[in-house]
Amino acid sequence: MADREAENEEEVYEVVDITEYARRQQWWGRLFGNNSGPMAEKYSVATQIAIGGVSGWCAGYVFQKVGKIAATAVGGGFLLLQIANNSGYVQVDWKRVEKDVNKAKKHLKKRADQAGPELNSFIEDSSEFVKKNVVVTSGFIGGFLLGLAS
Repeated sequence: MADREAENEEEVYEVVDITEYARRQQWWGRLFGNNSGPMAEKYSVATQIAIGGVSGWCAGYVFQKVGKIAATAVGGGFLLLQIANNSGYVQVDWKRVEKDVNKAKKHLKKRADQAGPELNSFIEDSSEFVKKNVVVTSGFIGGFLLGLAS
């Protein structure tokens, strides 16, 4: 028992501050900057515009392609449903469809009222990000519009 106590007293652990260690590493500083503030403190205006513009263009381009595919699928589905209905292959009870749509609207409205605080928190966080990173956000919006147009 006495031997165990002596062993425990001899064990010394050194506490290492990982954040300080990471800041001293050059690769970490080059990749993430020396502080954790907004982008305006880390990069030049031209770099911020380039980062925002390229990411915005990519997002806009993907949004455009996915939107076209979704619109084609939904429109094609309605077209096929109408053709099948007019040809007599399918009988659609439009009164029941209207009833179900109204029921879904009420359910969505109820859920939207419940999600109010979460949505307000998201909007506040987003507006704070935009205020801190105005240049990047401007580049993103411009790039997004160009991506939609291409």
